[in-house]
Amino acid sequence: MTFEQLGLSEPLLNAISAAGYTEPTPIQAQAIPSVLSMSDVTGIAQTGTGKTAAFVLPMIDRLASGRSRARMPRSLILEPTRELASQVAENFEKYGVNHKLSMALLIGGVSFGDQDRALMQGVDVLIATPGRLIDQFERGKLLLTGVEMLVIDEADRMLDMGFIPDIEKICRMLPPRRQTMLFSATMPPEISKLAEQFQDNPKRIEVSRPAETASTIEQFVVKLKMNDHKARRTALRKVIESRDVINGIVFCNRKTEVDIVAKSLAKHGHDAAAIHGDLAQSHRTQTLDRFRAGDLKLLVASDVAARGLDIPAVGHVFNYSPPPNSDDYVHRIGRTGRAGRKGESFTLVCPEDEKLWDAVKKRVEKDIEPFMPEGLEEELDQIQPSPSSRGSKRSSSRGEKSPRSSSSEKPSKSAAQDKPKRSRKSEPRGDGELLPPAPSGPVVGLGDHVPAFLLKEV
Repeated sequence: MTFEQLGLSEPLLNAISAAGYTEPTPIQAQAIPSVLSMSDVTGIAQTGTGKTAAFVLPMIDRLASGRSRARMPRSLILEPTRELASQVAENFEKYGVNHKLSMALLIGGVSFGDQDRALMQGVDVLIATPGRLIDQFERGKLLLTGVEMLVIDEADRMLDMGFIPDIEKICRMLPPRRQTMLFSATMPPEISKLAEQFQDNPKRIEVSRPAETASTIEQFVVKLKMNDHKARRTALRKVIESRDVINGIVFCNRKTEVDIVAKSLAKHGHDAAAIHGDLAQSHRTQTLDRFRAGDLKLLVASDVAARGLDIPAVGHVFNYSPPPNSDDYVHRIGRTGRAGRKGESFTLVCPEDEKLWDAVKKRVEKDIEPFMPEGLEEELDQIQPSPSSRGSKRSSSRGEKSPRSSSSEKPSKSAAQDKPKRSRKSEPRGDGELLPPAPSGPVVGLGDHVPAFLLKEV
């Protein structure tokens, strides 16, 4: 099948041809006619299958006729991250080169003033992250009553990031008569419920199982014998140094790990930089641009930051540890081996990761080849002593302090009690008044003496 058979306009076909594409992917072939016919669509396909173009191309043709109005976008695309929103915007610019369509990005890390001016001029396509969209709506800078098409992209990632309540709120702001498209790599029950709530008899398109991994990717696992982050970082460096890495992505489960691993790699002479949601947008954009241009060798990222990024020439993927969700393993290694290229993935697995790793193997339904870089085991033995040697080391270190810590020289509890107490000086009360000093001698009170009047003879 060719793009000409999908019913797209001549100007759009020229733009597609200029971009170097001749045949649609399976999800594009099935979704584009449905979008053009104004049907609701639920698309399920793993990363790298061309989901973005599946809705961008028909939207351009649909929006070719009509006029935008100030503060009233004609279409809305929701993305979970700034990077994905920017990537969709790039797709509109590339494929819409022969159309006069206006577009605006509503993402965090960008000044409200620039976004306000774009909205006031009127936009055909509004691409936004949920939080910034709601901010602009509540500021009175945006009206959603003119939205004709809604796209909820990467819906399962929206779920993971806690955006579903925001999406439900946004959908209630939109007119009931609209076309709604939902795209996701997986379809958990919460996403199915969202589709039932806001779509009208959608066409369901599922082009591949979400757990399938590309045959162009060679997968390896590096089993470590101890739970230690220093050992992980050492193993990661040895694996990277053992391969001919031109560029690669290192995935971590937490943002704090991203920063630590990136600094560790840079400290040991590797060209590495971090990207995650807490970094400034300008820094994230600059880092991604450097990586795409080949000026940065290693991108250390969280799942959220790298989900769906279109970087076709990535040669290697390194998992600092298995992801908590086995589906994310497929998304991670799917960053390499794209467009027919060969790729390699390596996952570091410590004893504490065994349950997560078992879930990954069950998901991909294959045994993954073990890998151990030369010299790594010997180096790890120096970093992480065996439990018995650690115990002896601790006992010897205590032995060095035996003159202080031996029980014979420790002051006994009774000796401590016999130590004379320091006399209390006058201390302020809560209201600033001074308390009298405590008496230095024995306290005389009732029972300690007999009053004189009782000793008088009767």
